[in-house]
Amino acid sequence: MHTATNQAVQWHHPTAPIAPAAGTWSIEAIQALLDKPLLDLLFQAQTVHRAHWPEGDIELATLLSVKTGGCPENCGYCPQSAEFETGVKAEKMLAVDEVVRAAQAAKDAGATRFCMGAAWRAPKDRDIEKMSEMVSAVKGLGMQTCATLGMLASHQALALKDAGLDYYNHNLDTAPEYYTDVVSTRAYQDRLDTLQHVRAAGISVCCGGIIGMGEAPVHRAGLIAQLANLNPYPESVPINSLVRVPGTPLADSEPVDPFDFIRVIAVARIAMPTARVRLSAGRQQMGEAVQALCFMAGANSIFYGDKLLVTGNPDVQADVQLLRKLGLPGHQVAQTSNAPALKQGAR
Repeated sequence: MHTATNQAVQWHHPTAPIAPAAGTWSIEAIQALLDKPLLDLLFQAQTVHRAHWPEGDIELATLLSVKTGGCPENCGYCPQSAEFETGVKAEKMLAVDEVVRAAQAAKDAGATRFCMGAAWRAPKDRDIEKMSEMVSAVKGLGMQTCATLGMLASHQALALKDAGLDYYNHNLDTAPEYYTDVVSTRAYQDRLDTLQHVRAAGISVCCGGIIGMGEAPVHRAGLIAQLANLNPYPESVPINSLVRVPGTPLADSEPVDPFDFIRVIAVARIAMPTARVRLSAGRQQMGEAVQALCFMAGANSIFYGDKLLVTGNPDVQADVQLLRKLGLPGHQVAQTSNAPALKQGAR
C-alpha cells in the first residue's frame, strides 16, 4: 500500500506546478506525483483531463483474438505462451469473414475501434498479407483499426499502413530495469524498435503496461516515465491490472491495491494529457466504484465486450449501465471516406 495512505490526513492546496515539457519527465517527478495525497492527485488529474478532453467521452474499443495460443515468448503474465499450461490451445488464424462479422457486431454494440490480436513473437510476411486483408475489410465498415501482432519489421509496418491500419498496440509492460523479471525471450529494445517502425510508417501508437506483476513502486514510476518520454508519447495508453491466470508464473502475484492502481491512471493522465488512457485488463475484478474513480482520474477508453483475447471482461450491458449511471457519453467516430477522425484532433 502506498505510503501516502498511511500518513495523517492533511488537506493540501491542489494547485500543481507546471508539468515538464514533453520528453523530460524524470522518474523522480513521476514518483512525486504517485506519492501525493490521493484527493489532491485526483484533483490535478481531473483538471488536466477537463482541459484536454472537454467532451468527457469514453472511447469503446473491442479486442478480438484472430490467432490464439502457441506463442513462443515466455511473458510471465500471458496465458497464450506455449511454455505454460493454462488450458489455452493453439489455433489457426481466423478467416477474414469471421473477423468482419465480429467487427460488425462490435460496431452494432457501440464500439468505434476494433483491435485484432495474434499470438506471435513476430509475424511472417505471409501473416502480414492475411492481416492486411482483415484490416482493409474492417476499415471498410467505418471503424478505426488496431492490431497487436508482436514485433514488426519496418516493411511490415508499412504494409499494414497501406492496408489502412490506424493503430498498432505494442506494450512496454513495465520499467526497463524490471523487464527481465517478466520476460526473457526478447529484449526491451526490441519493443522500442517495433514502436519506432510503427511511428516511421505513420501508424498511431497504442502502448502501455501492466500493474501488479510484483514490481516495486519505482518500477511503476519508471514505466510511466518511459511512456511519457517517447517522442511523441503514445496516442493510446492502456493500463492493465494483472489478470492472474492459473498456470502462468505470475498467477500467485499479490493483488494490486485499488488505490495504487487509480494513482497510476491519474499520473498517466497528467504525464500524457492528450493520450487516450485506456482502463484495460482487470476491470472485471474492479467493481463499479473503482472504475468510476479511474474515470475520475482521467481514463477515457475501455475495452468493450465480454473477452480480452482469452481473459474475461465485463459484459456489454454492464458497461452500458455503468456509463449511464456515471453520465459518461460513449465516443463517436466521424465517418469520412478516409480514416475515421477522432474528435480531439491531433495529439
